[in-house]
This record gives sequence, structure tokens and C-alpha cells, in this order.
Amino acid sequence: MTPKSSSSSKELSALLHEEACARGEHDYVDPQTGYRVFTRLYLIERGTCCESTCRHCPYGFGSDLKKTKP
Repeated sequence: MTPKSSSSSKELSALLHEEACARGEHDYVDPQTGYRVFTRLYLIERGTCCESTCRHCPYGFGSDLKKTKP
């Protein structure tokens, strides 16, 4: 399934992230890119920020950068 709009893509990503966390999983596959995305659960368990602007970063790294991306 490939979302048609940016907002539906973000909604699907958020849903997949929620479901993966509920199952205790550390990652999920982004259907638009095919990349594995770490869940917030994994990043918290990891214990430190890797400063890679992870999509679900619980440490806030890069949140300003993400807001400026097109």
C-alpha cells in the first residue's frame, strides 16, 4: 500500500509505529520507502541519542531540523 498524499503517509506511519510499539517491536517497515524505522520503544531502551534525527526520537534531537524539511 502506497499512500497518495504526504498527510496520509504520515498518518499511516504513525499508525504503523503505534501498532509496532503495542506489540513491543523495535522497528517497522515504512511502506513508502521500504526502510526499517526504529520505534520510540527501541530508542528509549537504547538509552542514549545517536544524533541521527531518528523519526521517533524520544530525546528531541533534530526536532528543529525536521520542522524545516520540505
